[in-house]
Amino acid sequence: MNPTVGIAVILTVLQAAHCQMIKDLSACLLGQNLRVDCRYENKTNNPLTYEFSITKDNRKHVIHSTISVSENIYRSRANVTMHKNLVCLHLQSFTTSDEGIYMCELKATNDYTGNQIRNITVIKDKLEKCAGFSLLIQNTSWLLLLLLSLPLLQAVDFVSL
Repeated sequence: MNPTVGIAVILTVLQAAHCQMIKDLSACLLGQNLRVDCRYENKTNNPLTYEFSITKDNRKHVIHSTISVSENIYRSRANVTMHKNLVCLHLQSFTTSDEGIYMCELKATNDYTGNQIRNITVIKDKLEKCAGFSLLIQNTSWLLLLLLSLPLLQAVDFVSL
């Protein structure tokens, strides 16, 4: 086999082997709490591991993780929820001392191509408030169902008059 063709085949296989890919990382304030949303595309049913960390003063601090041990100062304030293609970090009582570069790291079991990592800089005064209906938007099937049911709801309202 030609070495160039062999390398091209290996690269193609490695690209196809990615079990998940982080699509977006965003942060917002929900009252006094920080929410960091890590959206990803999943191509497997293999279990997903995650790690949320913050870099401050050139040092990485693990906030919540299934990959490594979380630091004591975050354990009582942080929790993570997982929805379809979304991992959310919730950090209670967010203050300016929690500002820094937040990282989301994902890895699917048996994905040998490496971890997926995204960073976002979080500054309290620049954060937007979380939208009240953001969970509805994250699950597009609910949004689609709502949009498709509008004509039906209008028809029912018209009949009841």
